[in-house]
Amino acid sequence: MAKVSVEERRAILLDETRSPVRNIIWLAWPIFLENLLMTLVSYADTAMVGSLGAYATASVSISNSVVFLLNGVIMSLGVGVTALISQSVGAKDFPLTGKLTRHAVLLLIFIGIPIAVILGVFHREIPLWIGAGDDIIDYASSYNRIVAYGRFFSIASMLIFSAVRGCGDTKTPLRINIIVNLLNVVGNFFLIYATRDVTILGKVITIPGAGWGVDGAAAATAFSMAVGGISAFALLFIRKSSPMHISFRDDWRPDFGILARIFKISIPAMVERVCMSGAGVVISKSIATLGTTTIAANTVYTTAESIGFMPGFAFAAASTTLVGQSIGADKKDLAERYMKSCVATSVIFMTFVGVLLFVFGKYVVRIFSPDPAVIELATECLRIAAILQPAQTGAMVFAGGLRGAGDTFWPMVITAFSMWLFRAFLGAIICIRVLHFGLPAVVICMAVESYIRFGLFWLRVRTNKWKDLNIINR
Repeated sequence: MAKVSVEERRAILLDETRSPVRNIIWLAWPIFLENLLMTLVSYADTAMVGSLGAYATASVSISNSVVFLLNGVIMSLGVGVTALISQSVGAKDFPLTGKLTRHAVLLLIFIGIPIAVILGVFHREIPLWIGAGDDIIDYASSYNRIVAYGRFFSIASMLIFSAVRGCGDTKTPLRINIIVNLLNVVGNFFLIYATRDVTILGKVITIPGAGWGVDGAAAATAFSMAVGGISAFALLFIRKSSPMHISFRDDWRPDFGILARIFKISIPAMVERVCMSGAGVVISKSIATLGTTTIAANTVYTTAESIGFMPGFAFAAASTTLVGQSIGADKKDLAERYMKSCVATSVIFMTFVGVLLFVFGKYVVRIFSPDPAVIELATECLRIAAILQPAQTGAMVFAGGLRGAGDTFWPMVITAFSMWLFRAFLGAIICIRVLHFGLPAVVICMAVESYIRFGLFWLRVRTNKWKDLNIINR
């Protein structure tokens, strides 16, 4: 397909005679492919690191909940920026789109850099706080310290790419992330393992390697993060035809009216992210008390389950863009059609994915760990998680559409209530710390929570109040 401008893309997405499902797939498939690539890279990371032993898998993953917590601050700001950008494009207010882009960069500088510094300075304290044992703390600390050099670039690419998708461009982030993730895999291949001989078609070939182990995985990750972030910034400064184009000659003085609108949408999203990540920290700390094997099994099963998040993120991002642009263009009925179509399509698709995970979960888990105990526990958890896939994805898509309309308060309330009650309190505190159940009990609580959250989002959408939130004119 020939390159499509923002104006042409807007006309296609707001064409009420065009099938909603067709536009949903048009936007979602590059995001799906991007997430598939990222998941495959995550699989490769886990498998490569896992080949070193359970200690390496646990070392790389033990700090994830805290990283997600701080990254959530930037992702929440991205919610506000993306919602406003999608509505400004829908309203054809392209000067506002450029102004929003400049303010997104300012937010990255004044908030993103401190977050990256915090994660680097406390590279040892974070895994200790989570509950890392003596067998992994040195590896976890070193991994965090090295990855910290690329952390700001990772934060930048997350926010900028989400804003680009708000314009309806889902292919450019895909192209950049293909390069970034390939660099990560290649870096792992040469930096994790030492120089070794392999036999291919009867010939012995010497493969050079640094032999850095866990540190090699960290170095490859940091470098690929840097490439992604620099590419994201270059996208804003180089692509002059885009309404998101910025230059150093622009007016960079903060507009507190713009910032107020961004934060009005972002703060509830930020609280939601903090609640989700805070619940994740509680869960991770509880799981850490069950030992290294359980930590590794949790990492393996969640990595395998992440395949279920790929369609969810894709459909949710498409829902945000489509609902946001429809609201900005004052096409409320079209916004509702997109909301319902995105949810229905995602639920049908994820029912099929859930069946595949349930049937073939054991074979997927074996890719990531050779440890029989880890495989057995991770397989049991993955089969339980397969059941929650339709509801979890449907809830994600409902939330994505509401955020595109500028409704971030109710997603915050619904998510905070369900996550803390069912996942953190019942799953982590009651099941693990009080009743001394294992990891599968936590996953069962997660499944229950997903269906309750899906139902609460459905009730919110039925009120139709979200369709009156034209945030760019407030």
